[in-house]
Amino acid sequence: MMNRKPIRHSLVTMSAVMMPEHANPAGNVHGGEIMKLMDTAAGVVARRHTRANVVTARVDQLEFHHPVRIGDLVTCHGRLTFTGRSSMEISVSVSVEDLSNEEPEKIALTAFFTLVSLDANGKPQPVPEAATEDEEEKHLFLEGQKRYLSRKKSGA
Repeated sequence: MMNRKPIRHSLVTMSAVMMPEHANPAGNVHGGEIMKLMDTAAGVVARRHTRANVVTARVDQLEFHHPVRIGDLVTCHGRLTFTGRSSMEISVSVSVEDLSNEEPEKIALTAFFTLVSLDANGKPQPVPEAATEDEEEKHLFLEGQKRYLSRKKSGA
C-alpha cells in the first residue's frame, strides 16, 4: 500500500487576467477558456498528489454561476477531494474579480474533475491515499466517495 498524503499538500491556486483573445466580440470570456484553466489547475493538484503523469477522465457538475469579461481576474482554486485506486476527484472553483471596481470577487464556475494516474507505459497505476486532517476534508472525502460509488454503480 502506498503512503497517505495530506490533502493540503496538493492544494493549488492559479490566476490569470482575461484578455481579448479569450473572449467573443461582446467581451464575454468563452467558457472553454475557463474550463481549460480549470483542467490545468486540476492537473497540477493531481500531479502534486501523485508525482506522476495524469490524464483527465471526466468532468462532472460543471456549473457557470457568474459571467467573466475581458479584464477580469480569474482565480482557480483546486483541491483533492477523493482518491480511488488509480483515480482522484478534484474540486475546482473559479472566482472572478472585476479589477475596475471595489466589488468583492464572485464564484464564476465550479466543477469536479476525475483524473487518472498513469505509469511509464500509459497504464493506470495506484495513487497515494488522501489523508484527511480536519472535519471539512473528511466531509469532502465522503461526498467524493459517494459520487465515485454512484458512478461505479451506474456504470458511468
